Amino acid sequence: MAGLDVRGAVAVVTGGGSGIGAALCTRLASAGARVVVNDLNPSAADAVAASIGAVSHPGDAADAEFVASLVAVGERLGGVDLFCANAGVATADWETAWRVNVTSHVHAAEAVLPHWLERGRGRFLSTVSAAGLLTLLGNAPYAVTKHAALAYAEWLRATYAHRGVTVQALCPQGVLTPMLTEGPLLESAITPEEVVDVVMEALAGDSFLVLPHPEVAEYYHRRATEPDRWLAGMNRLQRASESGFRR
Repeated sequence: MAGLDVRGAVAVVTGGGSGIGAALCTRLASAGARVVVNDLNPSAADAVAASIGAVSHPGDAADAEFVASLVAVGERLGGVDLFCANAGVATADWETAWRVNVTSHVHAAEAVLPHWLERGRGRFLSTVSAAGLLTLLGNAPYAVTKHAALAYAEWLRATYAHRGVTVQALCPQGVLTPMLTEGPLLESAITPEEVVDVVMEALAGDSFLVLPHPEVAEYYHRRATEPDRWLAGMNRLQRASESGFRR
């Protein structure tokens, strides 16, 4: 599969009003893409779009009818080449986590796939998080739904790669966004712009896993090859965290 020529491409970015999404919108636009900025917060989407000369289309990325309208905006611009399913939440509410972190990706794929399969090309970038490869202590809904998002991206890749659809899973660890305010991941956190540096390199190729924190690949390998040892290590971290809370 060839890389994406960003110049002139039409890119739709959900969760584009802040953090990684805003950085994606900005970089894609600067590289010559026509960008559709989506965010649940209309003022945030409008502000990013105005700053980069893009189209704002705010709304709920977890609503199927809205996502169909979002894709329609991209189609009117010439056809969606890249869909960045980036909207995500770190809530402890299971229903909300499932809708935003998983179902929104399903709705997006269902909306763009008919166009891509007809044209024989398209690219889907799923913002998963390293939690989807590993786990996240302290937030079961986030960890579990990110695993599901990764599984769905894998299924899409396995099912449609031979028909010109490239699916990539972006799995950063700690990123300096409003979602990350405390905890051990702050020590190795990088900026959204640094994440996007890696994304732009990945868009030029077709690697499935996009890892802004390269060490995550080693953690993932350990988890797969020595699951009992890896889980024991995670449990030690949990116990240490609980001890700290009791002080």
